Parts: sequence; structure tokens; C-alpha cells
Amino acid sequence: MSESSSVYDDLRLEKELCDAVIRVDNVEFHTHKIILCNCSPYFRALFTNWSTPNCQVFDIPNVSPDIMKLIIEFAYTGFVPVTKNNVQELFIAVDRLNVMGIIQACSQFLEKQMSPENCIGIWWFADAYYHPELIHKALLFTLSNFEKVAATSEEFLSLSAQKLVQIIESDQLNVKQEKTVYEAILRWIDFAPEDRRKYIALLLFKVRLALMVPEYVIDNVTHNEVVKACAECQMILVKTLEAMNDLRKNWFSESIICNFLTRPRLPTAILFAVGGWSEGSPTNTIEAYDVRADRWVNVINTDKTPRAYQGVAFLNGSVYCVGGFDGVVQFSTVHRFNLDAHTWQEVASMHSRRCYVSVTVMDGHIYAIGGYDGHNRLATAERYQPTTNQWTLIASMQDQRSDASCTTLHGKVYICGGFNGSECLSTAECYNPETNQWTLIADMDSRRSGIGVIAYADRVFAVGGFDGTARLHTAEAYNPQTNTWNAVPSMLHHRSNFGIALIDDCLFVAGGFNGITTTLDVECYDAETSEWSGPRNMAISRSALSCCTVYGLNNMADYAAPRYSQQFSGEEEDEVE
Repeated sequence: MSESSSVYDDLRLEKELCDAVIRVDNVEFHTHKIILCNCSPYFRALFTNWSTPNCQVFDIPNVSPDIMKLIIEFAYTGFVPVTKNNVQELFIAVDRLNVMGIIQACSQFLEKQMSPENCIGIWWFADAYYHPELIHKALLFTLSNFEKVAATSEEFLSLSAQKLVQIIESDQLNVKQEKTVYEAILRWIDFAPEDRRKYIALLLFKVRLALMVPEYVIDNVTHNEVVKACAECQMILVKTLEAMNDLRKNWFSESIICNFLTRPRLPTAILFAVGGWSEGSPTNTIEAYDVRADRWVNVINTDKTPRAYQGVAFLNGSVYCVGGFDGVVQFSTVHRFNLDAHTWQEVASMHSRRCYVSVTVMDGHIYAIGGYDGHNRLATAERYQPTTNQWTLIASMQDQRSDASCTTLHGKVYICGGFNGSECLSTAECYNPETNQWTLIADMDSRRSGIGVIAYADRVFAVGGFDGTARLHTAEAYNPQTNTWNAVPSMLHHRSNFGIALIDDCLFVAGGFNGITTTLDVECYDAETSEWSGPRNMAISRSALSCCTVYGLNNMADYAAPRYSQQFSGEEEDEVE
């Protein structure tokens, strides 16, 4: 609170120089007109247009004394205590009185409180009082967390058909499997079957049925009693079978993405594969993987500097490219790619040149660890604070290591493997930022240089690499609670110097060197099934690339496979009540 605000509030509390009395249910608040005018255009109109100049007492209806007290205190101090108990009543009152500062405070409070259980209620509430920003955020939260919302929210069962259509027709609906949408529709209908069965065709038309497993459609959709009783649904199923056949022949053709039954939904996160070594030289290529469409998209890159053996990190809506090698020079430079603006900017350079560097993010900092400066393998480490644009040296590791890989888990940085200049390493160590100390942990079962390391399923995974003799396809996982490594299923392909990242609750690896040539192979590991599978490969073969996952973007569609908004049918849709 500023000094002048404090003076004004003291005058109010002492009833000094007050020229207005706000009366609510016979409770009087002595105030200054000019202070309330500054707080809200409602009060300015009340004092200047809706009353005579001599009027001093103003009755405000439909507001409780407790809420008016908070509004007046906010006008003088700029602070309002928003709580679960008062937010709804306060929001309704300030919406009518047009106190924008409190409206913003209430909206921010509701946004922080949002959960799968209450997001639909907040959506309804914001819609009733028409606050577009909060409406958008509540709807986006619902779309992003649809699986939990549909499974746990009682509010979901009370949605109108119109609102349910708005949700399930959106390309931004986040579901790993389209059957989740269909089963949510059935749950909604079963809540009031007599009233809701009539909507089955309208809702079924919004499900991307052709993206389901054919056996599931046959067993669970075509044989459903509500679906069987609807002639329009039978037509939709015929079109679904046609679309499935089209999918097998022409995956991701224009006809597929124009067809509502087959168009993939937008992902909530995108995997970036940056730079690397391709066809005998470094490249500046960036490819983005759309997990919903299972397709790689080339990202237009205005940074013409090719580089390999760099680290990349996603932080605060930007991708940072750290260090690396262009075939001649080892870099200390760092470049930031603004994903909203599609622009590159050079930020502060590191203290050391670092290629074969290990990079990770923790607590809003980027860590750059070890590497090779053109002369020596490094034990040094440093971290970057984006708000100050500064790199700060932290404690050095126990071992020199380049070609290692690092990750963060439970507030600590883990780095594993690498090359010390004479041998490939099986050692691993952990950094505690609270003590600024590195501690050696149990050795891995294999020596691994050119390794991929990532925190997944509450463990530290160490994948692939080079043991000094051969490229590896084996993987192992570290349990910090027991300080032990255990074998996990091996990859489908041997590789070192590849990209690694998490997306859609799966571990992805991309590219690398298989001992003979660079590769464009991509595979992913699902901890729930303990299986590796092969999604679509990258467009170009490369090793020494680096991967990261970007999320929370307002312009996610810019980096996803292109979608079109046309419906697959020109038929008129049913009216929604």
C-alpha cells in the first residue's frame, strides 16, 4: 500500500473529510467520493449522473455489508482477501458494481482453485456473468483434463447437450484414446436416459470414431442398445467403416483431416527434435512431433547456424539451445526460440564452451553440465536464470564427463555416464541445490557414453549409449529410495547420441547412431505396459540431436500437423436444446 493510500484510508477510518455515506442494510460506510470513483465507473456514474450534487447518502441494494466492506477497503488499499467462502458472492457484487480490480482478483483465485471436479462449475459461473477470459480458461482446463473430468466430475453429468457438444467436438480435447469420449457420452446419457437418448446421433457424430480400434467399434459401439435403436447412428457407423478403410490407404491425406470422424485432435504437448549431425555435417533442422497425428512437422528455422551435440531445454514458453558444435567451433553461446513469436534471440553466453553438454531444467533454472570445450572434458557446471539473463557457476562434478545425459527428479539433478577422455563411464552422480554438492550414486550396470537419461515413472532411466565396444539397446532405471539400478526392457534398436523426451506419459527416443550410420528411427516406451513400440520416424536421419517437450502454448496448432475445420458431411446437424 502506498503512503498516500494509507493516508486516505486513515481519513476514512477517522471519518475525516468524508463526503459520501454508502448504506447497505442500514450499515453505513463513510467514504470519499473521489476514491470510489477511481475504483469503479459505477460509483462515478452514481455520484455524477444518478444523484444530485448535494446528495451524501447512497443506498446500494443487493449487496451484503460484509462484501461492501471488502469493496470499500479495496478502493482505499488495492487489496482484497478472496477466499473459497466469499469468492462467489464477491464476484457477483463486483460484477454488478464494475470493480475491475476485484473481478480480476476473483478470476485469478478461481483459476488457481480449478480442478477436474469444479472446472465445469467455474465455466458455468463465468458464462453466466460473461467473463470471456475466465470462460476460456475454464473450458481449456476442461478440455485439457477431460479424462479426469469425465470420470470424476458430478458437474459433468449435469452438462446440457449443447455444452457437451462444445466440449467433445473440439480439436483441443485431450484424450489418448478416442473411446474415452464415447464412454463419457454413454455415462452422460445413462444419468438421465429417458431425456438424453435422443441426443445420441448428435453426440456420436462428434466422436472421432474412425480413430478407434475396429474391434472396439464393433464390440462396443455397433452393439450398444442406444446406438442400435437410432437410424442416424447406423448411417454414422457406415461412414465410420468407410473412413477406417480410407485411413488404411491414405493416412493424413487432405480427405482424412477434413473428415470429422478421422481428424486427429490437437496435442497438448509437442516434442521438438533440434539440430544434430546429418549426412556428414551439422544441421539446423527442427522437427516437431504431433503425438495425436503421429506425424513429424518441419519447423521453419530462421537461425541459420547448424549445430550438433548441443543441449536444448523448454522454459517459460521458449526453447533454449545451449552450446554445441558446428564442425569447427565449440560454442559457449545460448539462443532462445520464442515459440509465440517464432523468433530467435541470443541470450547470455555460458562461462565455458560446451559441446557434448548435458542440459536440464529445475526450479526455473537451466543447468548446463560437463561437456567438451575443444581441449578438455569438463567437470564444471553452471545454471542460467532467465529473469536476470545470467549464468552462475555451481559446484563441479566428481568426474569429468562429456557425452553424458542428465535429468531432474524430486528436486535434484542426476547425471549419468559419458566419456572422461579415456574411457566410457558407468558412474552417476546427483546434485543437491540446497547444499551445492554433487554426490556419487550407485554405478550403472553398463558403461554408457552418448546415453539418454530422463526421469520417468518416479525413476531415473538410462537408455542406450556406447560402452566402448558397441552401441547399446539396453536400458536400466535408478530408484533413489534404494540407490539401486534395475534392468528395464531394451529398445527395439541399438543407438547412441540420440534425443530423449517424455510426451503423452511415454518415453520417446529419436535418431542417433547405430554403429554403422545415423538413423531416423523413433520409438517409445510405456511404463504401464513395459513395452517399446515404433511411432512414425523423423523425416531426416541424424545423430547428436537434442529433444525437449513444449507445452502450454497458445499457438500449439502452429507446431502441430495441420487440421481443417470442415465437417465430413454437408448434412444439417440436429438442433440442440
